[in-house]
Amino acid sequence: MIDATITDSTVNSNCRGYQPAPGSYDEMYLHDGQIRPHWRYLASALENIGPDGLRVRWRESRRLLRDNGVTYNIYGDPQGIARPWELDLIPLLIKSDDWATIEHGLIQRAELLKQIMLDLYGARKLLQCGLLPAELIFDQDSLLLPCDGIEVPGKQPLVFYASDLIRLPNGDLRIIGDRSQAPSGAGYALENRMVLSRVLPSLFRDSHVHRLAGFFRTLRTTLRNLAPRPADSIRVVLLTPGPRNEAYFEHAYLANYLGYTLVQGDDLTVRDGAVWARTLNGLERVDVILRRVDDIQCDPLELRSESMLGVPGILQAVRAGNVTLANALGNRILEHPALGAFLPAICKELLGEELEILGVQTWWCGRAKDLNFVLDNLSNLIIKRTRDGADKQCLLGSNLSSNELSDLKAAILATPAAYVGQEIVPAATAPILDQQRLEPRMAVLRTFLVAENEGYAVMPGGLTRIASDSDSLIVSNHLGGLGKDTWVLASEPVLPDSLLVTPSTYSPAVRVISEVSSRVADNLYWIGRYAERAEGLVRLLRIIVLRINERLGGMQELEQDHCLHLLLAALTQQTLTFPGFVGEGAVKLLAHPDPELLSLLTDLQRIGGLPQTLQALGLAAWSVRDRMSMDTWRIVNSIDEQTLMLVEQPITELEGALDRLDPLITALVAFTGLTRENMTHSQGWLFLEIGRRVERITNTTTLLQTTLVPQSGDRSESLLAESILGVTDSLITYRRRYQTGTRVGALLDLVFQDERNPRSLAFNLSKLQGLVKSLPKESSINVGLSNIEKMVLEATNLVRLADIDALASIPKHDSKRSILEKALVRIGEIMPNLSDELTAFYFRHEDRPHTLLMRR
Repeated sequence: MIDATITDSTVNSNCRGYQPAPGSYDEMYLHDGQIRPHWRYLASALENIGPDGLRVRWRESRRLLRDNGVTYNIYGDPQGIARPWELDLIPLLIKSDDWATIEHGLIQRAELLKQIMLDLYGARKLLQCGLLPAELIFDQDSLLLPCDGIEVPGKQPLVFYASDLIRLPNGDLRIIGDRSQAPSGAGYALENRMVLSRVLPSLFRDSHVHRLAGFFRTLRTTLRNLAPRPADSIRVVLLTPGPRNEAYFEHAYLANYLGYTLVQGDDLTVRDGAVWARTLNGLERVDVILRRVDDIQCDPLELRSESMLGVPGILQAVRAGNVTLANALGNRILEHPALGAFLPAICKELLGEELEILGVQTWWCGRAKDLNFVLDNLSNLIIKRTRDGADKQCLLGSNLSSNELSDLKAAILATPAAYVGQEIVPAATAPILDQQRLEPRMAVLRTFLVAENEGYAVMPGGLTRIASDSDSLIVSNHLGGLGKDTWVLASEPVLPDSLLVTPSTYSPAVRVISEVSSRVADNLYWIGRYAERAEGLVRLLRIIVLRINERLGGMQELEQDHCLHLLLAALTQQTLTFPGFVGEGAVKLLAHPDPELLSLLTDLQRIGGLPQTLQALGLAAWSVRDRMSMDTWRIVNSIDEQTLMLVEQPITELEGALDRLDPLITALVAFTGLTRENMTHSQGWLFLEIGRRVERITNTTTLLQTTLVPQSGDRSESLLAESILGVTDSLITYRRRYQTGTRVGALLDLVFQDERNPRSLAFNLSKLQGLVKSLPKESSINVGLSNIEKMVLEATNLVRLADIDALASIPKHDSKRSILEKALVRIGEIMPNLSDELTAFYFRHEDRPHTLLMRR
């Protein structure tokens, strides 16, 4: 419980050294140096936790963010799509009466922007009465004319809205930006809350913090109500630009949390005036699209023709009323930086009210008076360009040289309507934890609103962003800023809440089947292949390193070298890193294999090497992030970290290789186990499992063909058989079952033909046979076996009907096991053909006529 008797004297020691900037508003401290009353409990709790406890909790928060795969990609950042999200441990606190004022002002602003949107794409009375200049509205692509006159369901074009708030030095609120196209940050706000409530559970509970689940519940209800057709199984999808987008984690996270299918533009198609999702079972009708793609990119037919992110023809489907986009296309006009200069007058006209939360003072250079003011005060303003382009970023006049100011002045004079000037307003500061000390940094609060039946619902909290350093006047994630959770404090205890609620009346359960697209199936298939390829490669490398470390002198060394050379040749064949240990120069490499092995172990640029294979696994998994459970994703992150260690802290001697390979085996096996046991065995899992089986069959075939087909001496053959059993993880079973020594016939019985051994060819072909039988088929194919089934059946029969003694024997006048070679060569031909057939039939729909039924 919150102790109202806490005073500054009980908490000041924890905050000693905290110095708010003179003349600024600080969220934690009053101007007289006293802690604000609603911050005292938190300050006291931090004091009780102490520096060591804060350090532990900070590390735990970092671990949770890393394990959950929370990333935010800053373009040009060396860490790329793997850049971790930065979260400060200290939340921003807002008391309930302050929040009521904020909430009321935000709802008014959202309603105002909605009315502006309806007017600009309707009667345009604001232009007729001169409240908005036509030059501003029709400048470039500000207004999307193809969207003119489109009827919006429920007259609600602005379903999801966000605004960026700051406090002035006097405590007044200002809005410095509106986000109306595809507002980002709500998912990060939710993840921030999840992490902080875990690392500071008692503090969170006792602070009486309003929960966020109700907001997202309202979002789901609103989207469902916007569906253009009544149906029991309304399909809502979340449209993302793809894995390279800076906020892709959030897209996948929200899709998972809300229960929506995450799609990219090429997962959707327009047929018969409606939008359909391409799935392996056919086309599935889409009713509502929660988009994270900017307006101009959504339809290459009518908007930006070069866009690769949208869906051709989607605007026509919207016109026909067959699909609802949230937000409606055309909302980009509401983000125009010059619009803020006209909002107070428009608010009086449309709502009959004064604007409750003003924006920062703005001057649009398209007006002569404003232009003169901006030119006279360039060094004291923030200058923003209003048009799209590489230079669309804000410039701080005080940071520009005299030459740069002259160039900027010339550019403004050339196209004045393309520029605005805004006053520089220092944002309020909030405390952050920096090296176990509290320091003030400028803070911007992004708030989120969602439309409901009557007005808007406001998320009780939001995403607070903190300046990257104490001297920065600009707060942006693109510049590497910190995230911070936002706690709206209630006056009494708050009950736990969940997105899943029990309905007040009974209703039958309706199952909405989320079919997988060709893109998703393709990625899952290659996740299976890369995971199995990496595991097989690690197992083979581990045995090779062991054999190198065990080499002795004399005749025994010759026998060991023969075994080792065959294993090294198998390594080259499996990784396809030719010439390697089989081509020209192989003799030299076989005599000194360490440099080649270290390259395969540590070189990220080596195609087929271990780091490149692991990286390919991570990229494929990232592309279907929404299909992975949190536990599975933790294993993916663990594999990524170990990959990074292989590359950035490379081993220089093979003696240290086992210390790197053993943890990798554990992580890869854990990944396989989680995908098999925790992933629903639907179509997506089917392709992942097929990929895994195809790769294991391919690797085992290559290993047996390279090592067992050539003739070897008895001693070498025993060493070789033991090595193969080690690679296939079958050594324990072999020792218990065959107690007459290690012979090739017994080895083939176990690894080639035993359908109870999960590592054998027979077992994996049998499993593969059942998997391909479950694949979806075109409606025109209702009898007989598909080509894929025939291929698997041929390989399965070849293994089942093989004579083990014949396979193990070397025919007279021959120097190799030619019968075994023939069988393995045929299986080796079938597997790539099978993969090609899967790709052509299921992953590349454009390569063949689409004859699957449209399912409404």
